[in-house]
Amino acid sequence: MRENISLEKKVKRNNENMNPIQHVAIIMDGNGRWAQKNSLPRVEGHWAGVKVVDRIVTLGCKLNLEALTLYSFSDENWNRPSAEIGTLMKILDFYLKKELNRMKEENIQFNAIGHLEELPTSIQKLIKSSVEETRHNTGMILTLALSY
Repeated sequence: MRENISLEKKVKRNNENMNPIQHVAIIMDGNGRWAQKNSLPRVEGHWAGVKVVDRIVTLGCKLNLEALTLYSFSDENWNRPSAEIGTLMKILDFYLKKELNRMKEENIQFNAIGHLEELPTSIQKLIKSSVEETRHNTGMILTLALSY
């Protein structure tokens, strides 16, 4: 948490001297390697990544970002073992269901980009409904890049 506070102070100081940061894009990479480095199953790293996403979204709202894009699942990820891909889809399903109310409450507009048609049908429907239910929100635009 200390890193977030430090980053927040740096961004605020930077914004006082320059044009405010409007859009931040982050490539979400290394969760599996982090888990392996810490003698945990790769899947634990992916679940830990959900907590990081939560903190990033909170900080983005706090800093009044116009947009936050999280590059979450590249085309290369389809080459992973099917069990790992299944877990990543379960995490995405869990995250979207869990965060929909938060996005509504915090005025976050949800968006998704990428080859969404390659995702499981249930995930496509969940993305579509999340986009629809937050389309009138006027706060930060949260975009997940999936199968890009």
